[in-house]
Formats: sequence, structure tokens, C-alpha cells
Amino acid sequence: MDQIDCVVVGAGVVGLAVARALALQGREVMVLEAADAIGTGTSSRNSEVIHAGIYYPQGSLKATLCVEGKALLYDYCEARGVGYRRCGKLIVATSEAQVAQLQGIVVKAAANGVPDLVLLSAEQARAMEPNLACVAAVHSPSTGIVDSHALMLALQGDLENAGGMVVLNSPLRQAVCGADTITLIAEDGTELAARTVVNAAGLRAQALAQRFVGLDAAHVPPSYFAKGNYFALAGRSPFSRLIYPVPEAAGLGVHLTIDLGGQAKFGPDVEWVASPDDLVVNPARGDAFYAEVRKYWPGLPDGALLPGYAGIRPKLQAPGEPACDFLIQGPAMHGVPGLVNLFGVESPGLTSSLAIGQYVSRMLAST
Repeated sequence: MDQIDCVVVGAGVVGLAVARALALQGREVMVLEAADAIGTGTSSRNSEVIHAGIYYPQGSLKATLCVEGKALLYDYCEARGVGYRRCGKLIVATSEAQVAQLQGIVVKAAANGVPDLVLLSAEQARAMEPNLACVAAVHSPSTGIVDSHALMLALQGDLENAGGMVVLNSPLRQAVCGADTITLIAEDGTELAARTVVNAAGLRAQALAQRFVGLDAAHVPPSYFAKGNYFALAGRSPFSRLIYPVPEAAGLGVHLTIDLGGQAKFGPDVEWVASPDDLVVNPARGDAFYAEVRKYWPGLPDGALLPGYAGIRPKLQAPGEPACDFLIQGPAMHGVPGLVNLFGVESPGLTSSLAIGQYVSRMLAST
């Protein structure tokens, strides 16, 4: 049986960032990816937003790793020539009842180490974005956008330059946890013994963890899937910044984002689904988008929204329950030597990816 130091399961942006961080420590690293390409899951079906670290509870992993990851990501993109833009965003209150929420967002952001938010009047917001309708807004200048695929290619390049490798079309059937090694058994029967395994399988992280013989099932949380549908805007965007409504319970509302080519899209909404493979956009859901978007952009023309794509958020909480933090579960939590499980890594996972890589590499530094 072949043996290796580290295996990372999942070649999304977080898996690649973890693998890169381990390889840069001088460790022997292999990434196993079930699909035929990197980043085909959540990493390629999101808003590509670099989040500032505004909304998350103080002291949470989401808050800490987002703020840390944002700084790392901007520096990394600049150094590697990965496309990005620090375009900023406006969080808008469309009723007087929401203004207090904006004030709370500014306070929470400052507690998280994001002191640059500015509360704006309606006139100040419209001076920045003339097509915007609101009663007040918050400006977040450090929010941006990134070419997520170029980012993943750069991470893969760093990993390979450090001696690591990515192996595609390598789904796992099972893993057997021993005292010194974890034996990974592929669907084709191939076996590989690893000292360290990082489960970064994203939407399928829990399903994979359930197949780890020797991991107590009590440490595998339930999976919930929140589908987010996106609709593209026909024609040129009237906004140069991202526009977000005041956050909702299960997400950040139907917001407007732009990509590096200037294309605007709206989403995601929240549609709880049973399967992570439910990725078809129902055009009828666009009807609700018009109502939500026109709260902050009354000039949205009829027929201007075209079905785009859908992504799935890996949630740890059921519908109606409070949002959960990232769950980065190491040996100290579950008792299995050399195993780290990454559960519930949804937004701001892309922004946090480099910081998550460093966090996991520190967790495993003594193994």
C-alpha cells in the first residue's frame, strides 16, 4: 500500500488553500478530488465577493478568519496577478425601521476589526450611486470581487511548485482510522495510507465523514442545503459598487454584484433543498426577485432578469434556526489522530480561504 504524509479531500478553494499551506510547511501533500476538474462545487457557484467581515458574531471563526483572510487575499491577488477589484459595497435600508439595523452593523463590524464602515444619508448614498433608492446606507470600502477560478489555479500552482499534487476523478469509498495512519479506500479499490487527512469535501463533507470507520458518528453534524439562485441583468449595470439589502435570517438578501467584466447579477435567494445536486434555476423564482430588487432599484425594467445559475450553501442549521459558525474539527474535538473535518464552510469561505489554510496548518503542525 502506498503511503503519504498529508491528503486533502476536495479541490475547492478551501481545500486548495489548505493543501498549499501544508505544502509550504514542507509537507508531502496530495489533493484527492472526485470531479474531473478543480472547484466545480460551491467554489464556482457563488458571488465571487471578497467580504469585509461585517456580519458575523464577534470572536467567531467566520469573523476572525474573514477579516484575516480578506487582507491575505488582497495581498495574494496582487502578488500573483489574480484579477480582483476593491469596488466597495453599499448596504441599504429601504425603510426607516431598518436604519437601526444599519447602525448595529457598523458597531458589529468595528468589534470584528473592520473600522472603516461609514453610515450615509440617502443623499450621500445617491451621490455615490444615483440610481439607488434608500433612506440610509452603510459604505464598506474594503469589500471587493475576485476571479475565483484564477484564484484556484494560482493556489494549485503554488501547491504543485511546493511539490504537492492534485489527483482528479478520485472519489473515496471509505476511510479506516488507525492509531498512526488513516487508510483511504478509493471507489476503484486503490488504498492509500496517510498520516494526516483533511476533509474539505464541502457539500459532501458530512457524507464523507460518515464513511470514516473509527470516527464517532456523534461528531458528524447533520447536513442542510440552502440553494441560492442567481439572475443575470440584461444590459449594462447602473451601479459601480455592490448593493446589499439589510441581511435576512438565512442569508444576505437578494443583492446586486458585478463581476470583473462589468456584468451584474442578482442573488442569491434562499431555497432549502434536499440534495446538493439540485442546481437548476427555476425561471419563475425571478418574479420574487423583481419585487426585492425594486426596493433599492425602482428603475429595474420588466424582463431584464435572465435565469443565471444556482449554488448550494452547506448549512449546519435547519431552516429557521440561528446561523452556525464554521466547524473546523480537529483531533482535540473528535479524538482521531491526524484527521481534520471542515463542516459548514459557506460564505465567507472564499474570502477566508487563505486564513483557513493557515488555521488548519497550525492545527496540524505537531502531527
